[in-house]
Amino acid sequence: MTEASDIQGILYQNLMDAGCDRETVQQCMALSQSGKTSELLRLLASHRKALLDAVHRNQKQLDYLDYLVYQTEKEQRQEESQ
Repeated sequence: MTEASDIQGILYQNLMDAGCDRETVQQCMALSQSGKTSELLRLLASHRKALLDAVHRNQKQLDYLDYLVYQTEKEQRQEESQ
């Protein structure tokens, strides 16, 4: 049987692995310990949205970089064929 301290330890580690900052971890731990599940879920959803926004920003940056590489390689091929 899993003890409460084990569950809290697992929660703490998962929050750290998910990239939560110290303040968010402390808030989540306090909400979990006080049984405020709805508020905990709201905070986790907020962090998830922030992570997803970062993924989308990074994807857009990759797309721009890929296009720049494509254009540069295309120009290089054109110069070499002349």
